[in-house]
Amino acid sequence: METTELLKKVRKIEIRSRGLTRQIFAGEYHSAFKGRGMAFSEVREYQFGDDIRSIDWNVTARFGHPYVKIFEEERELTVMLVVDASASGDFGTVTGTKREIMTEIAAVLAYSVIANNDKVGLILFSDSVEKYIPPKKGRAHMLRIIRELLTFTPVSSKTSLGEPLRFLTNVIRKRCTAFILSDFMSPAFEEALRIASGKHDLVALNISDRREKEIPDLGFMRISDPETGTEKWIDTSSDRIRKEYADRWNAHDRTVVTSFRNCGIDMAAINTGDDYIKPLISLFKHR
Repeated sequence: METTELLKKVRKIEIRSRGLTRQIFAGEYHSAFKGRGMAFSEVREYQFGDDIRSIDWNVTARFGHPYVKIFEEERELTVMLVVDASASGDFGTVTGTKREIMTEIAAVLAYSVIANNDKVGLILFSDSVEKYIPPKKGRAHMLRIIRELLTFTPVSSKTSLGEPLRFLTNVIRKRCTAFILSDFMSPAFEEALRIASGKHDLVALNISDRREKEIPDLGFMRISDPETGTEKWIDTSSDRIRKEYADRWNAHDRTVVTSFRNCGIDMAAINTGDDYIKPLISLFKHR
């Protein structure tokens, strides 16, 4: 991508993100994700009605009468964008590819984070973690993240969600809110999801295209798997074949949704041909 073209795309995304953040997301983001952690503030003498579990025994022993720890909500938030860069993201049959939709949503979220004076970082993954940008504040940092989303070329075409989840758990020490943007076409990942959700606040954004769920009657058609490179011809005029195709997708979708539910993770389903604003707002309000 030429530098001039890249700058135009970055600028376009920034302008759209700024508008959406100011008009829609700022208040919802603040109420949905702020104050989810507690940080130590001070100690004071025990008062009648205080929870005995908050007693600071070291200070109590030092002064000979009980003191309790006082905590306050952490007002600064760290947000990680965990974005699928595998080859299946290049599919799209309506207004854009899944990758383009993920890029725009990630940019809107990054702008919201920076606008609220919080930190944002990025993990781009395939079947491994291919790019990691540590969380920081500031417009320049946000623009770097957008540039990476627009220009990054993964080494691998495959997907494994387990790897970025383990990376997130091990590298980000302090509790964060992590948005996972993917089509979740990955081998089993529920165990890694459960471990990561025990440490961080995870939110899943499941991006799909309607032609992944059903195929039209177009006669004989060659289809390919972008992650494995395998190709085959199918007869889309066959009711049986179209039903088998839809059944496989529905089974995959149920497995993914069940994994999120089992781990207590909020999810929004977003189709490439639909406006992603409504499901995001609905998700924020639900939280």
